[in-house]
Amino acid sequence: MLKLGVPSKGRLMEKTFDWFGSRGVGLRKSGSDREYAGAVDGIDGIELVLLSAGEIPRELASGNIHLGVTGSDLVREKLANWDARVAELAPMGFGGADLIIAVPQAWVDVDMLDDLDAAAAAFRARHGFRLRIATKYHRMVREFLRDNGVADYQLVDSQGATEGTVKNETAEAIADITSTGETLRANGLKILEDGLIHASQATLFRGRRAGWSDEQRQKLKALQMVLGIS
Repeated sequence: MLKLGVPSKGRLMEKTFDWFGSRGVGLRKSGSDREYAGAVDGIDGIELVLLSAGEIPRELASGNIHLGVTGSDLVREKLANWDARVAELAPMGFGGADLIIAVPQAWVDVDMLDDLDAAAAAFRARHGFRLRIATKYHRMVREFLRDNGVADYQLVDSQGATEGTVKNETAEAIADITSTGETLRANGLKILEDGLIHASQATLFRGRRAGWSDEQRQKLKALQMVLGIS
């Protein structure tokens, strides 16, 4: 039996059900909305497990589920060396959002990451502490800035509306998910021209954890054939 984890509520769940249904595999909740189990129609040997999108990466990596649908940003943020622990089977074409770096529009000389690095060094020299970047995505942002040579900053955790942290003077810049950029502009922020960290979308993942039986591998191949994915 293969365990397939999908988001337990909201548009991500609905879109996931639609995506599978359009390919001949019916997903449905069992019983009331408070129950976190479901059923799979159209193919044998698949068990549906309803989880929060944020739980799915860890459940995949631990081997508690074999397949899972969640945002590609969540997998990259929650799993160190994610591509050694899970494999992407299919991008699903919905749930799209970009993780980006944004700075105040008033910073007229800061349009690129190199500009941000220079501004961060000047900020530390002037204020005696590092420039603060508010985010919920510490792993991805830290790796991105390291790879692009940006130093002299500190990440501060954002538990609420990240876009408001600059106006509230709890951060000087942000790294956050955006779909249209309208909320950023409304808060006086602009996206750096080379500040795209990751273009996220809902994705079907397979766990790489050892212990797949031959029967489970055959079930996976059968599911992939039905879904039309390699």
